Amino acid sequence: MKEQGRIWMNGKLVPFGSAKVHVLTHALHYSTAVFEGIRCYKTTKGSAIFRLPEHVNRLFKSAKIYSMKIPFSRAEISEGIIKTVRASGLKECYIRPIAYYGYGTMGLTPTPNKVAVAIACWEWNAGESSAGKVRGARCKVSSWLRIDSRSQPMQAKAASNYANAALARVEALKDGYDEAIMLNYHGKVSEGSAENIFTVIKGEIATPPLNAGILDGITRDSVIKIARSEGMTVVEREIDRDELYLADEVFMTGTAAEVKSVTEVDNVPVGDGRPGEVTRKLQDLFYEASRGRDERFSDWLVPI
Repeated sequence: MKEQGRIWMNGKLVPFGSAKVHVLTHALHYSTAVFEGIRCYKTTKGSAIFRLPEHVNRLFKSAKIYSMKIPFSRAEISEGIIKTVRASGLKECYIRPIAYYGYGTMGLTPTPNKVAVAIACWEWNAGESSAGKVRGARCKVSSWLRIDSRSQPMQAKAASNYANAALARVEALKDGYDEAIMLNYHGKVSEGSAENIFTVIKGEIATPPLNAGILDGITRDSVIKIARSEGMTVVEREIDRDELYLADEVFMTGTAAEVKSVTEVDNVPVGDGRPGEVTRKLQDLFYEASRGRDERFSDWLVPI
């Protein structure tokens, strides 16, 4: 990672390489952290952060679920994000705000420790999300089941949830795939390791509901709104594993992935094995919206 600009730590911008925490930080040992992934794009009117209020609100909701009192207001965190991006000098970047229980008392109970907040940003490497943009991603249905709200609160974007996701991602990569698709405890499609998932069958776009053990993705919400604004039919319903093999198209959405085509699942081609027409259209529409070229969604962008 290229160190550029500064990192916001508990209200102060510090040199990138000096943003350090104690080795006995509670979150390092017990995954007691919540975070966000946000994008800043170079738009027609300058650099702007995509759906900043929604991301900040979700950060606070995640913290609430974990009884974590963030010692800053939503406005202060939003301003901290903007300051961090400005200090980086980057026109486009990936932004990572994180709130975590810090160093103080060791042991499972996190609440005796203070909550710390950090905000970093860095230049996004397009190669990290290129699979699915050009040739379509090859996916496998993971042997690891997606945890659900009987185990952990899935509406919190919590660090602990991503241990489960990392197992699935590493398994898929080791087996020669680009990404994993995870099923829930009921055997229904949940999501990718770090993306929400959609199918297209006979023109109908379907995506698993929130109670399938998925994160309420902000890119997911954006794509649903964009699709409906174009007169497309979008439904939230349970999706069987079989549908992944029989669908005309499959695609994923996420802050890093944006809109990613899936052209193969478990070595079975999706449709004709190429990115589909609906997916291509939504990729283009999301690009236009996130870069300020679609006035219908201009309020999604916060200029820096």
